[in-house]
Amino acid sequence: MSGRLAAPAAGPYRALAMTEPDAPYHAHVYYLPEQRAAAAALRDGFLRMTGEILFVGRMTDGKAGPHPIPQYEIHFAGRSLAAVVAAIAASGLRALVHPLTDDDLADHTSLAQWIGEPVELDLATLDPPGRNQGVARFGRSDF
Repeated sequence: MSGRLAAPAAGPYRALAMTEPDAPYHAHVYYLPEQRAAAAALRDGFLRMTGEILFVGRMTDGKAGPHPIPQYEIHFAGRSLAAVVAAIAASGLRALVHPLTDDDLADHTSLAQWIGEPVELDLATLDPPGRNQGVARFGRSDF
């Protein structure tokens, strides 16, 4: 898989979300069954990044929310974006990295950055603009 990072499209929340060092972010790291060991090793690395990573979710070996394949999520502040992206890109896994705003749909689409091949998300499961359940669970829990 490539380590390419797609630039986020312009959106109403982009300026704030992309410039604030304390802005909340999620990364969803995807893996196929044959990549589970590599995903677990990357997850363990994130668990050791105590000053940068605020939460590391459990590995879900099936669909979870809009994510149709196995994944886990991590929560971090904008100041750690470069370190998180570098770690994921070096792993060869694919991931969706996005800020956490009050627009769940934009977070997963126009504000998102893909590392590697994008995954087609189930957008129907996302909260409508103005409501994002991810904000309340930031740094505390996954799905």
